[in-house]
Amino acid sequence: MINIDGSWGEGGGQILRTSLSLATITGQPVRIERIRANRKKPGLAAQHLTSVRAAATLCQAQVRGDTLGSMTLEFIPSREPQAGQYTFDVTQAREGGSAGAVTLILQTILIPLALASGSSKVILKGGTHVAWSPPVTYVEFVYLPTLRQLGVQAKVKLNAWGWYPRGGGEVELWVTGNQQSLSGLQLLERGKIRQIRGLAIVTELPAHIPQRMANRAANLLQQAHLPSQIKPVRERGIAPGAGIFLTAEYEHSRAGFSALGGRGIPAERVAETAVRELLNFHAQAAPVDTFLGDQLLLPLALSSQISQYRVASISQHLRTNAWVIEQFELANIVMEENQQLVKVIPVSSS
Repeated sequence: MINIDGSWGEGGGQILRTSLSLATITGQPVRIERIRANRKKPGLAAQHLTSVRAAATLCQAQVRGDTLGSMTLEFIPSREPQAGQYTFDVTQAREGGSAGAVTLILQTILIPLALASGSSKVILKGGTHVAWSPPVTYVEFVYLPTLRQLGVQAKVKLNAWGWYPRGGGEVELWVTGNQQSLSGLQLLERGKIRQIRGLAIVTELPAHIPQRMANRAANLLQQAHLPSQIKPVRERGIAPGAGIFLTAEYEHSRAGFSALGGRGIPAERVAETAVRELLNFHAQAAPVDTFLGDQLLLPLALSSQISQYRVASISQHLRTNAWVIEQFELANIVMEENQQLVKVIPVSSS
């Protein structure tokens, strides 16, 4: 059994998710202690518990410690991950419901399903656009398009928006399994900017709010001489919510930036937050944004080729994810700080 210290590095939920994914794929049992020890509320929250149960369903794992707040987990797979039709609902993990992020569950099960034999359809229910996690819009327009270059065939459809604290969102995930090994990636240059696409969205709020977000973002990007197309949208939902989601499309890569609205926050300030993050990234030469840099590690470690890419910043999150992957002895991960370069050397490549 592989023993993982959940307090290592940034000590958050990514240690749990990567461990679950790799245990599901490799069949290796894992024990994780001090789960999310560095968080304000340590242990398994609703979205983490749902991730555990989702991964266990794929490989019929025996699980010990799968309760809310648990800081120790044993996960023992009993078969290879199986393609199929699944539904995972974060709201069922806690009495009174939850807006826990469905994208964190998606991260956990995507690569196991991509490497399984057959096609899968997964319905995920909970928070779709919440703080401290990638929004579904990022997954749709940045994460999955990049993974297609590696041979991961997956797409998502947003059926209902789920904001904090109500949740209530729903996403459909389709994955076409492929038992062949994944491709490597060489992504050192991003090329010229092609377009910035955006969505300024509200549910159960006046139509002038998304229009103001879209106008402010478009004006700021125009001042920066960047081409943009930002669409204001007002939709129905179970609760009020607002946000803006920007995708920068370059010749060789994509990057995503977003900001969520809140009570007392002007629409213009929401737009300014997202645009500022985009402009900070654009001022650099790196092709890969910070979040994507972290999330590329796991599929590239399972590739049969050596990969390298330049990332906007080598974050503590990225370092922690690299450490977890190396505990499974699947790859060596080398980081060159001065060039912001990440090199993934799978054991299978030799």
